[in-house]
Amino acid sequence: MKMGQSFRMAIKSLLTSKMRALLTMLGIIIGVAAVIIIVSLGNGMQQYMNAQFEQVGVNLIQVMVYPMGSNREVKPDDFYNLENKYPQYIDSVSPYLSASAAVRHGADEYEHTSVYGVSETLYNAEKNQTVNGEKIKEGRFLSYVDVEREQKVCVIGNYLNQDMFQGKGLGQTLTIGGTPYTVIGVLDQKADSTEGSGDDLIYVPYGLAQQLGAGGMGMQTYLVTSTSQDTSSAAKGVIESMLYRIYEDEGYYMVMTMSEMMDMMNSMLSVLMTILVVIAAISLVVGGIGIMNIMLVSVTERTREIGIRKSLGAKGKDIRSQFIIEAATTSAIGGVLGIVLGILLANLFTTLVGALVSGAEGFAATPTAGGIAVSFGVSVGIGILFGYLPANKAAKLNPIDALRYD
Repeated sequence: MKMGQSFRMAIKSLLTSKMRALLTMLGIIIGVAAVIIIVSLGNGMQQYMNAQFEQVGVNLIQVMVYPMGSNREVKPDDFYNLENKYPQYIDSVSPYLSASAAVRHGADEYEHTSVYGVSETLYNAEKNQTVNGEKIKEGRFLSYVDVEREQKVCVIGNYLNQDMFQGKGLGQTLTIGGTPYTVIGVLDQKADSTEGSGDDLIYVPYGLAQQLGAGGMGMQTYLVTSTSQDTSSAAKGVIESMLYRIYEDEGYYMVMTMSEMMDMMNSMLSVLMTILVVIAAISLVVGGIGIMNIMLVSVTERTREIGIRKSLGAKGKDIRSQFIIEAATTSAIGGVLGIVLGILLANLFTTLVGALVSGAEGFAATPTAGGIAVSFGVSVGIGILFGYLPANKAAKLNPIDALRYD
């Protein structure tokens, strides 16, 4: 029997009992759809994270110093000297010191507001954003004069501007650690503008943050930008050399480039996606077992038909190929339905994430052609694999016994 004829018979058999065929395919449909959705979400998350990293800048280097128990200390001037010494590698340096100080406005205290001491180089005027990707909505960022003279000025996040000043914070005054500060700039919304979010922050000159007790004997952070992505490794090397000369122990600091952060996040996401895909693939195995079960029932129901075909000269391989093709066709149709369902749900998730998650407008769960092809191929392979046992059973039936079967 030719393959085309076997395929037509398989379709006819499925159409004869539509509900049974649909229930048989259900495991394959769910499994393929789950794989498509997970892969799509993983691709979307990976693209979104890479876009966020690129927006901040792939030449950013984060330096964390935690000299607990050491009598040695690195100062911002050490980094500025390094910038002057290696201008071919290092473009800018800014301390990023976290201060623990009470933030007040009138009788209201903001306990969860983050106060950071930075320099004017944290802000890139050409890109109109900080190295963290924050943009100025109103006013200006800290200037060299503000930082050098340690003027009592600050830049606030969108949450403080709305909650503290009802959207009119520019030029207003608040107190940090009991000292009045004038608001010279307001940042655009970056997170969800709630208490403790990325919009609940204040930037002040780093010298004032040190006076507020920032760093101390705890962790200090510095944000360094290299002249380009190609020089980030060299910039990282000179920073590590300087820190090692000071502490003589690599355990007191960590230097990480944005490229390394991207690679680490992508690697972690890939591992997570692999685990989830393996879990989703269990549905495919369950679907395959369902196909095998139904095909065994089909062999039993069609025993007399098999006997007649064998008595008319059909060979065992013809019977075997017919049932394998029928199982593969069932699985393939289930795979196609699963792919369609997976793509529809992936698009639905894209819409829901964009509508419900603030700042995730650029997120898109994108099914890939490779993922779709693999899902379809696996679904067909499952049908062939689990359809072989019933097909082999049908091929080995004795024609005389099959004709006697009632």
